[in-house]
Amino acid sequence: MSLNGVSMCSPRVNFRANSAQQYENPINRSTERNLAVLSSAGISAFAGAVAGGAASVFGAKGYKWPIGIGIAAALATLGLTLPPKLYNAKVNAYARDKEMDVFSRQKTAQNNIYEDINDEIKDEDVSLDKKINHYATVKMADNGSGVMVKDV
Repeated sequence: MSLNGVSMCSPRVNFRANSAQQYENPINRSTERNLAVLSSAGISAFAGAVAGGAASVFGAKGYKWPIGIGIAAALATLGLTLPPKLYNAKVNAYARDKEMDVFSRQKTAQNNIYEDINDEIKDEDVSLDKKINHYATVKMADNGSGVMVKDV
C-alpha cells in the first residue's frame, strides 16, 4: 500500500514487516538528542574560534592565550547552550512521537473502515443505495465535509 500526496519534508510512514496493519513510528529520540548535541557543539566551536580570533587580534601575545581564551569561550558556550537544546529536543521528540502515534491509529482505523466498505460492496444482499450511501459518507468524512443530509 502506498501513500499518495506525501511531500518530501514530511516523515515517511512504513509498514512493519510483521503486520500489514501497523505503522512504524519514524521518530528516533536518540537521533534527535545527537543532533542537538552536534548543533550545540558546532555553535560552541564557532564561538570559541571567534573569541580566540578576537583575542589574537586585540593584543594577546603568542598563541597560548588566544587558544586558551577560545577554548574557555567554547566551553562556556557549550555549557550554556547544551542543556536547553537537549531539553527542547526531548520535548519536541516526545510531542512528534505522540502525533505520529495518533496518525498511525487514524490510518489503521481508516483502513479498517475501507475494508468493511469493500466487504459490503462485494456482498450481493446489500442494496446498491446502501452501498453508495455508506461509501459517500466515508468519503465525505475523509474530505472533511462531514455535514450531510440523509433520507431517513
